[in-house]
Amino acid sequence: MFTGIIEGVGALAKAEPLGGDVRLTVTTGTLPFTGVRLGESIAVNGVCLTVVAFGEDWFQADASNETLALTTLGALKSDAQVNLERAMQPTDRLGGHLVSGHVDGVGHVLSIHEDARAQRWRFAAPAPLLRYIARKGSICVDGVSLTVNQVDAEGFEVALIPHTVAHTAFSQTGVGDAVNLEIDLVARYVERLLQGSPAP
Repeated sequence: MFTGIIEGVGALAKAEPLGGDVRLTVTTGTLPFTGVRLGESIAVNGVCLTVVAFGEDWFQADASNETLALTTLGALKSDAQVNLERAMQPTDRLGGHLVSGHVDGVGHVLSIHEDARAQRWRFAAPAPLLRYIARKGSICVDGVSLTVNQVDAEGFEVALIPHTVAHTAFSQTGVGDAVNLEIDLVARYVERLLQGSPAP
């Protein structure tokens, strides 16, 4: 599990085809990386990946064809900046919201407008996801926990404060760029409960 509070910005160093899928090498950049272990989870642009090898300032993770097809990772170019967050510990503050690292779909940036010192960003979202996005609810965009300001039939809007823009890969993201979207976990479970379950 993650919180959606980005711990550092790294970069994709290499995407190497391997046995039919891809092994990613990611430089850790500003991510605190002490005490890393094989098999631990790191969210890369909101995608939960497993560390299979690492060095002082890099790690490798395998991306399955399912992951490559349903997220933006397969289209990333070398040296593209990526948001990084290591899995949360039981003692961590939950500063964002509960994030699984399981991307629900890919959206894209519709517009960016200055709003005093903040910026208003509008994102398009796949129609099947919009039912789970609520005004003043939480959503995870490229691994970043954000509050939804507005939502309509096309997408949703959030406000990014200067700190968020400066300390995430949003500083290198522009209109038209694709982004990973993960809806709030609570919405999934509420829908499942409302659907009920067949009797055993």
